[in-house]
Amino acid sequence: MELKRVESYMEKIEESEKTTFTPVGEKLKVGLDLGTAYIVIVVLDEENNPIACEKQAASVLRDGVVIDYTGASRIVKELKEKLENRLGRELLECAIAMPAGTEGSARTHQYVAEGAGFEVTNILDEPTAANSIYQIENGVVVDIGGGTTGLAIIKNGEVVKTEDQPTGGTHLSLVLAGNYKIPFSDAEAIKQDYSRHRDILPVVKAVIEKMASIINRYIDKDSTDTIYLCGGTCCLTGIEKIIESETGIRTIKPQNPFLVTPAGIAMNCII
Repeated sequence: MELKRVESYMEKIEESEKTTFTPVGEKLKVGLDLGTAYIVIVVLDEENNPIACEKQAASVLRDGVVIDYTGASRIVKELKEKLENRLGRELLECAIAMPAGTEGSARTHQYVAEGAGFEVTNILDEPTAANSIYQIENGVVVDIGGGTTGLAIIKNGEVVKTEDQPTGGTHLSLVLAGNYKIPFSDAEAIKQDYSRHRDILPVVKAVIEKMASIINRYIDKDSTDTIYLCGGTCCLTGIEKIIESETGIRTIKPQNPFLVTPAGIAMNCII
């Protein structure tokens, strides 16, 4: 993975949350990421240049499965309207993605998107979407979101295996809430405060080690030389070092791994 290329691209995606860029061409590609902790919509142009992005914290999914259809639909509609107001035009097509192993819930995700006025033109798994950004030939992409740890094993540029297990950022917040005896919402805020990461890392280390054990369970260490991280939970400073220590495999992540998957989903929108 060309880390500088990825980080430069992700900086532009992050910038598009506040700045609306002028697209090249007439058609727009949209990626809708229904996450356990956030719902994100990323808009790209025909050449995959970042155009606009909107996100909102949400608790309408659990482990990749929609548990509050009404709430999910409302948030997606609101984000879509915000983007359409910014762009001055209607957004028509979108791609969606599922945590690997939860493909049975794809229909509900599709209904949420369609209820907001999108036509879903592609459905893929989240680690595969992330590799649209990373473009690695051989290795493992690990997407750690709010509810799950998913991975895609890639050989010669092709995804040969995907797996997913229900351990993610929510579990980190639960441990923090219990340790500090604070509400879950306060634990979430602490987890997202970069200035607190050094303090909380020892507290959540056991959960990260469990994530690493999930990776160990599915990879072939003899043929894997690098683990590539993405997903909101990977924003935790130092998470890559713990995973590298537990797996014995070089582990890297870009500076902002949060928006990698939704941007990759948008790249796969068929227009």
